[in-house]
Amino acid sequence: METKEFTIERELDAPRETVWQAWTDPVLAARWWHPHEVVTPPESVVVDVREGGRYRYLMVAPDGREYPTGGEFIEVREPERLRFSWAEPGADVEDAYVITVDLRELPGGRCAMTFHLLGRDEDRGRDDSVHDGWVEAFEELDALLVQR
Repeated sequence: METKEFTIERELDAPRETVWQAWTDPVLAARWWHPHEVVTPPESVVVDVREGGRYRYLMVAPDGREYPTGGEFIEVREPERLRFSWAEPGADVEDAYVITVDLRELPGGRCAMTFHLLGRDEDRGRDDSVHDGWVEAFEELDALLVQR
């Protein structure tokens, strides 16, 4: 049986601690936890960064469609690893994807980020592609880090 999963790797122009903060600070997360053209209202973001802690946020598409999202932190090792479930609120645990984010310090105050999503095939180029949505979110993260 083939495992459904994909990995996205990026090098970011910010120190690892800054990237960690972008993942864990609700004010910063609201600025990039969404694909292009979509917004995440800051008041919708709640983050309790601890093992067993929960998070939630709402993405709003240009046409007004809403995408509530949330999950639970499975592993928290500041500033190097976050592992958490990712699904619509109320979804069965078995239906949730599991995301692992590993951050590694690079020379020159840069950070290597490895994003791994377990439970979904790489669906590049399809309408409503999860892979492409995360790539766009990481482009939003890049823009946020440049501003900091």
